[in-house]
Amino acid sequence: MRRARRRRIRRYRARILGFRLRASTESVGAADANADPTSLITVAKGLRVHVVTAQPNAGANIDQMALWPNDQNPTHLIVANEEGTTRPGVQRIRLSDGLVETILTGTTSGDPIRRTPWGTILFGEENGTTGWLIEIADPLHTTNVLFDRTTGASSDPAHVIARPAPGRLAFEGIALYPSGVMYYGDENRPGAATPGGAYYKFIPTTPWNGQQGIANSPLVAGTVYGLRLGKNGAAPGTDNGQGTQTGLGTWVFVTNAPNANLRAAAATLHLTGYYRPEDSEIDPAALADGKVRFCGNNTGNEATDHDWGETICITDGTLTQALANTAVPKCSSWCSAPPTSR
Repeated sequence: MRRARRRRIRRYRARILGFRLRASTESVGAADANADPTSLITVAKGLRVHVVTAQPNAGANIDQMALWPNDQNPTHLIVANEEGTTRPGVQRIRLSDGLVETILTGTTSGDPIRRTPWGTILFGEENGTTGWLIEIADPLHTTNVLFDRTTGASSDPAHVIARPAPGRLAFEGIALYPSGVMYYGDENRPGAATPGGAYYKFIPTTPWNGQQGIANSPLVAGTVYGLRLGKNGAAPGTDNGQGTQTGLGTWVFVTNAPNANLRAAAATLHLTGYYRPEDSEIDPAALADGKVRFCGNNTGNEATDHDWGETICITDGTLTQALANTAVPKCSSWCSAPPTSR
């Protein structure tokens, strides 16, 4: 059954995804790619590709992006740049002409970026145990703000505010729900100290009140829990670790104090680990049905381990149950990627 599903995915992925990567026998050199970036990708019939910007001040390592002000009629891209503190951390790109302007500098390894239901931008650093989560108001008019990674303060505290309540880690995937309940992963690989990157859940002390603006952000304070799969035995389950990467589990209390080192807690609390969790996205159909389901990619290690990565999906009951933390979380493997399907 699984093999048949993989064959169907390979056969129809261009129709499903709208594009296909070039085969490994085809190559585009740097000079050709710079001259015509559209040569790097072949899209399905009916789709077109164009370059959003080629401005020299654009970040050299742009990662995740958010459409602004909405998905239906965006005017800008708000982008994270995965470079160091002297380079732009967050920029806006005007879609009409490719104009690039810097919103924030002073950050390092910018990666996840999300548009919040209350009308701000949420941005995270993928930086070991010290990554910051930062919230930005009015991203079209907030310009050249400097962030201090040591203190967590910004040169414009009315528009750029650090959010230490969800803890500190290498932020990557973020699944943010309207109440302010947030699920996120630590991009960490397995090692002697931890079994890999864990997934966390933040429940705000005060859920979002439905009003717009950074003053109404529910990310000010709350409680952090970590995902531990395996419910067999005495609560929260004596079966945990390798062999229980999927199935039912428990949200284990981690902390309600700000600036917590969540990676250290993963080892202490025996949280379930994965190989470098990457981006996560909310299932819109489940959300429309009032339920929590998000899916994320765990990178794996192709070159050294031939560990080809995987996509997992996590459910957490209804939106009401997720906020009350009364559901039993479940993790399912949606798709693994052996070399024959890549």
